[in-house]
Amino acid sequence: MTSSSPFNPVFAALPVTVFERMSRIARETGAINLGQGFPDEPGPESIRRAAADAVVHGLSQYPPMMGIPELRAAIASHYARWQGVTLDPAEEVMVTSGATEAIAAALFALLGPGDEAVLIQPMYDAYLPLVRRAGGEARFVRLTPPDWRLDPDALKAAITPRTKVVVLNNPLNPTGSAYGRAGLEALAEAMAGTDAVLVSDEVWEHVTFDGREHVTALAIPALRDRTVKIGSAGKMFALTGWKIGLVCAAPRLMRVLARSHQFLTFTTPPSLQAAVAYGLESEDAWFAPMRADLQRKRDLFSDGLRAAGFSPLVTSGAYFLNVDLAPLGVDDDVRFCDRLAYEAGVVSVPVSAFYEENPVRSVARFCFAKHDATLLAALERLAAFRP
Repeated sequence: MTSSSPFNPVFAALPVTVFERMSRIARETGAINLGQGFPDEPGPESIRRAAADAVVHGLSQYPPMMGIPELRAAIASHYARWQGVTLDPAEEVMVTSGATEAIAAALFALLGPGDEAVLIQPMYDAYLPLVRRAGGEARFVRLTPPDWRLDPDALKAAITPRTKVVVLNNPLNPTGSAYGRAGLEALAEAMAGTDAVLVSDEVWEHVTFDGREHVTALAIPALRDRTVKIGSAGKMFALTGWKIGLVCAAPRLMRVLARSHQFLTFTTPPSLQAAVAYGLESEDAWFAPMRADLQRKRDLFSDGLRAAGFSPLVTSGAYFLNVDLAPLGVDDDVRFCDRLAYEAGVVSVPVSAFYEENPVRSVARFCFAKHDATLLAALERLAAFRP
């Protein structure tokens, strides 16, 4: 008689995430942690005060499953102003407990056993386990440095009659790439003639640089009714611990997404929802200086890396700057990041961890959404490090 594991094989077989491992090294060694992607700034005080007031004076019982009406209306209004899309807040907007819950709800709702999902590598580490937990099978499109170009032919080749979902992260973590209207239209062409749904993870939509304005997949006519757009109030307002996800989709998709969400978290803290509604309606002035300050930090860190002998790659969005290690003769990014943490006292993340197969092993990711003093201290240590 053979015995089987009592645990779900999808999750039981997973290793500790690279973020947890590298953050643990930072805690144990006192290294400067530029690995995990959260900012040092606390977020807008007005929104935090709105949350505190809502805790004391607002609703503390279960809010509506789809989100409080004020927040759903604010989401629709916000995207109309910023991205030119028209949404019915009653039929096309939902609030989740973070963007990762929204991704899970979408994949669980859209995939069944044997269905395929196309994932673009490098990729956010939650995508693949969630696809597999839904019973789906993954097909991969591989991006490479320095430009991380999304090849429409490669994407089209990955799509089969069994494809039910294509997942796009735009801007893309970890590369910092941002795909504009032309790239989205090419994606729409690759998906034409299929029933596949685009799960468009747009959590970094407001963290873009060099005058770039985010283009949502919902703004592409051929994608409008086959897209699940996912946003994050935490990324918008530098409140990453709040875990407020924003989901927009056509009614036929939203109905099934809502059923999936109902049996995951069901609701999200109403006081935080009320504060995010306030922020979306009242804090448009937050975004330009937020972007400008992050761009300044990106440039400060990038210039310092060059002066220290490293080769930073271009980043158009998100909190991350990648370093091309190939000019240094490095072809093992995991070993490099371990050495950097223990010998130089700076924690980064190997980009190979964002691949499931055929990884790029010559890139390290750094988070620059930190205080200037932290970045300068890290640069001083990096300048003294010899790979």
